[in-house]
Amino acid sequence: MVEDIATGVLNGAVAAGARAIRWLDDRDPRGAAVVRRIFSATGRAQIVGVTGPPGAGKSTVTDMLVAEMRRRRLRVGVVAIDPSSPFTGGAILGDRVRMARHALDSGVFIRSLGTRGQAGGLSRSTHDACLILDAMGYDIVIVETVGVGQDEIDVVNLAHTTIIVGVPGLGDEVQAVKAGLMEAGEIFVINKADRDGYEATRRQYELMLHLRETSRMARTDNWPVPLLRAVASAGEGGADIVDAILAHRVALDAAGAFARRSGLREREQTLALLRDRLVRRALTTAGETVLAEVEARRIDPYSAVEKLLAHIDEEDCPS
Repeated sequence: MVEDIATGVLNGAVAAGARAIRWLDDRDPRGAAVVRRIFSATGRAQIVGVTGPPGAGKSTVTDMLVAEMRRRRLRVGVVAIDPSSPFTGGAILGDRVRMARHALDSGVFIRSLGTRGQAGGLSRSTHDACLILDAMGYDIVIVETVGVGQDEIDVVNLAHTTIIVGVPGLGDEVQAVKAGLMEAGEIFVINKADRDGYEATRRQYELMLHLRETSRMARTDNWPVPLLRAVASAGEGGADIVDAILAHRVALDAAGAFARRSGLREREQTLALLRDRLVRRALTTAGETVLAEVEARRIDPYSAVEKLLAHIDEEDCPS
């Protein structure tokens, strides 16, 4: 079964990709087995993060970008991160609800994932879903985050290209993102640019980008960060944004940064998996007893960690 699904993923079979992503999101061991078989075929797709404050129209922008990329014959995967249902743990919004016009397009694969309590704007299985879509041969994988503001920094570590979407009329929308994302985005888009307040918002963003450039905070690889205008609901601005996405890929390749970012992403994922495995292992051996001692204030948290690590060491080196 695992071998069949892995082969299907490498052949671009939608059903196989959907099954693999489901396994990974459910932490089914078969998902990890699929990743082991397809990992060497990954590292080619450009991962594009679309993020920004709530209400900026990220879903509409993503829908517009998919349409423009398809006009250019690019195969596109979309991972849309939604708030999780408190009852089922699944994504509250479904992929076909969000981008129904692409549902029957064989060159588009759209999957909604619930955050399941994960902070940072992404699902715990976002990275793995991107790997599956990469192995399936999609040219670009768009990750649309849930929209949590300045703490939504996980997408920056995941994506090759991060798009920050803002909108006039939200008040202090620049303040809402400047602490984390303003230093990291490669493309800035002011959506709903037909609204009152567009010029004031544009000036705010221009000032923030100027301050970012002069303080050398950004991870741009000498990339001239564009500030673009869009009215995504009317399909305006999509061509310019896709031009910028493709130009950024060229710039990354020229600087040798595309492969470097891909490698760092896998390094971070490895460390995240290791942390998760060690925590679960420590809690399995003596976790409840030690945590109960902390709750009763018989030991402090630092001493508790030492005790848990000692239990792991005892397992590895039995007397």
